[in-house]
Amino acid sequence: MSFIGEKRVLSGMRPTGQLHLGHLHGVLKNWINLQHEFECFFFVADWHALTTHYEDPGIISQSAMDIVVDWLAAGVNPGEATIFVQSRVPEHAELHLLLSMLTPISWLERVPTYKDQQDKLKEKDLSTYGFLGYPLLQAADILIYRAGNVPVGEDQVAHIELAREVARRFNYIYGRETGFEEKAEAAARKMGKKNAKLYFDLRKTYQETGEPDALQKGRAFLEGMQNLSLGDRERLLGYLEGGGKVILPEPQALLTPESKMPGLDGEKMSKSYDNVISLRESPESVTQKLRTMPTDPARVRRNDPGDPNKCPVWKFHRVYSDQDVQSWVQEGCRNAGIGCLECKQPVIDAVLKEQAPIRERAQEFLNDPETVRGIIDDGCEMARGIARETLDEVREVMGLRHR
Repeated sequence: MSFIGEKRVLSGMRPTGQLHLGHLHGVLKNWINLQHEFECFFFVADWHALTTHYEDPGIISQSAMDIVVDWLAAGVNPGEATIFVQSRVPEHAELHLLLSMLTPISWLERVPTYKDQQDKLKEKDLSTYGFLGYPLLQAADILIYRAGNVPVGEDQVAHIELAREVARRFNYIYGRETGFEEKAEAAARKMGKKNAKLYFDLRKTYQETGEPDALQKGRAFLEGMQNLSLGDRERLLGYLEGGGKVILPEPQALLTPESKMPGLDGEKMSKSYDNVISLRESPESVTQKLRTMPTDPARVRRNDPGDPNKCPVWKFHRVYSDQDVQSWVQEGCRNAGIGCLECKQPVIDAVLKEQAPIRERAQEFLNDPETVRGIIDDGCEMARGIARETLDEVREVMGLRHR
């Protein structure tokens, strides 16, 4: 993989309305950590929303604003991460089109989620090219930024593998430019005599011994050569590794911990299950939902002993309560020493405490929509500048630079 994107992360969400606690614990907290370590690009995947909701586009625009407000309120910092909207960077669509010219249909049909989603969403007509091709659009989303890392859960790893295969096929077909070696050696000379010698020494060591340290040193050395153009760096990287020019680096799946945030019924928190608590939900509504959560069916009366492992409330304690409170729950429930409402109160308090600053920051952004639009505008401009650089090179190697 090219060093260009090794410190770059890309991730997105479909605009389906306000986010809930499952998003906070499963995605946003991870994003907030990543933004301090990587160059992060987080985008609203509005085109992806159309792959399954093309007949109901009315919700997309408002939902896009809603989720950006939730991102900002949760702690995603536009000073450290680029926030943008997919459809405002049309280069995604052009790269998707160009990649579709060389991607076998069988690669798309074998993506596990293709059949799974068709089975789960039988009420929708998903016999469309957009639905079949959305993993390739997802690949274009990643490759247009040469992102080296994509945070995903286990169920999305197949999508990243498709992106890797597409990048590999693209580089194999189009990375073997005419006169590649001569161009790479000419690029090396631009670094000056001393630097060129160091580069060729590292290349020779790696080519002859396969020493990984020589490869890493070579990559780091090229990264520090600020006077080189992007194209020359990629040629020199490909020449260092013994291949052709790396145009689209292969991304890596950055596995995220599985969210432990349950829904109100103990199952996965999801809008489709109607078991969610929204990030900005009012304290009164949150309290009511948690107080009326189902508990262990064995506890019909106050003095009936129960088993926390059979109670959805226990799953909330595992997310929000410290060891002392968890021990209190285990003992009190099994011995009928506490009632179910008593058991729920620490969870109610903890959820409300977590939500309070998010709700407050969200309201500030809702009161100032121009600031939110400005953040999105700036992010779209930044993203589009990088996407154009990639697409210019893709067009050139595919013979589409007409002068």
